[in-house]
Amino acid sequence: MPQDLELSIEPKLDLPAYIGKYKILRRLGEGATSDVFLARDEFRGVDVAIKRMRAWGVADSDEAPSEHSNRFYAAEAALAGRLQHPNVVQILDAVPDENAPYLVMEFVPGLTLKHFCRSDRLLPLDQIVELGFKCAMALSYVFRLGLIHRDVKPANLLAVLDSQGQVTDVKVSDFGSALNLRSDATQVHRVGSLAYMPPEQIEGGDVDCRADIYALGAVLYHLVAGRAPFDAPSQMALMHQIYHQAPASLVGQRGGVTAELDAVIMKALAKHPSERYADWESFGRGLSELVAKQLVPLARLYEVKDSERFNILRELEFFAGFGDVELWEVVHRARWRRFPVDHALFKRGQEGNTFHIIAQGAVEVFRDGNWVATLGKGTSVGEMAYLAPNPSLRQHSADVKVSELCITISFTPESIGQLSPECQHRFDRGFIQVLVRRLHAAHEALAHPRRIM
Repeated sequence: MPQDLELSIEPKLDLPAYIGKYKILRRLGEGATSDVFLARDEFRGVDVAIKRMRAWGVADSDEAPSEHSNRFYAAEAALAGRLQHPNVVQILDAVPDENAPYLVMEFVPGLTLKHFCRSDRLLPLDQIVELGFKCAMALSYVFRLGLIHRDVKPANLLAVLDSQGQVTDVKVSDFGSALNLRSDATQVHRVGSLAYMPPEQIEGGDVDCRADIYALGAVLYHLVAGRAPFDAPSQMALMHQIYHQAPASLVGQRGGVTAELDAVIMKALAKHPSERYADWESFGRGLSELVAKQLVPLARLYEVKDSERFNILRELEFFAGFGDVELWEVVHRARWRRFPVDHALFKRGQEGNTFHIIAQGAVEVFRDGNWVATLGKGTSVGEMAYLAPNPSLRQHSADVKVSELCITISFTPESIGQLSPECQHRFDRGFIQVLVRRLHAAHEALAHPRRIM
């Protein structure tokens, strides 16, 4: 949950000892309609974030304050247990307490992206693009569930930090303003944050995923430039800019900004929805190509970035049955390596339990010094030793050497065991398909040796 929520004008309340069964550790922040606490689930032994609604709600609402805040609560409560994506904050439970209903949410230790919008705290350009890609894929996931977020802004995007304080990931949070296209319930309208809101949303008209695409484009602009695409002293002046003024080009505002990076963000910020990216997939593709084609400066030139990994997996037959959530598991759990030409991937007689899926490039297989086959993108090597029921069968029967600079995705039984049951099931199906193809090839070799040769 965000730790830099806007402070409330109301006086701070005493810290409760418990909310429901959750022991309260400290206050994380205050929003317009809620208080957010860090709490301990003593039964499961994990920290969670508690978002408790306040009865007095929003002062300038046309509705009764409690009714207004309760609608925000209901929007998120309806999603409890549904949002299962590595880049979306999970809503674990919703408790409709009579006086102060509350949500139990995944606790994300870190900062919101608002922290990195200042000119003295800007993130590297390639990292901004990577975070944008992950947000796009997360919002694509929630859109397929029938949701339009409607309040994508830096304060609702949580930066996950490692032990050294470096940003490693991002999570989309706060679905209180979300429009649920599959719900018949009355929903809150005219919501969002003006600085990141597209013209059609300001007008209160119908919106689709392209409204969120605009908002994410505005967030990326802010992260790159250190300022929002539009800024004015009053709301009326700001709305006039959003309607009629083009954002200043990012080229020249910061070293390393290329025309291609500027074009991707400007397309997302087009005034009319039809001029923006048509969907999240095309926006995500535009962002990922900036990294894959080195159209932004790369901090680590030879590193295989997460966006590149994700798109590689989508193209491989082995992972055809994997959903986005399972693909992200593979992105994070697999070992990704680049190997130069002539590198010995396996040697005959060598014992091992690692298998490789070739993501790019090619390898050659030799038996007794004789060439047997060339294996390219999408094929696997070493899976027979991996699948062997006992150690005596885990010796490689051939030499495998890199013939074209390649990227491999490798796993061991231990790393497979760390995957979710659903992801492991997908791997089992992939292995069955590999074995069927190998058995068919062996049958053809025996029945039609001339055809095979």
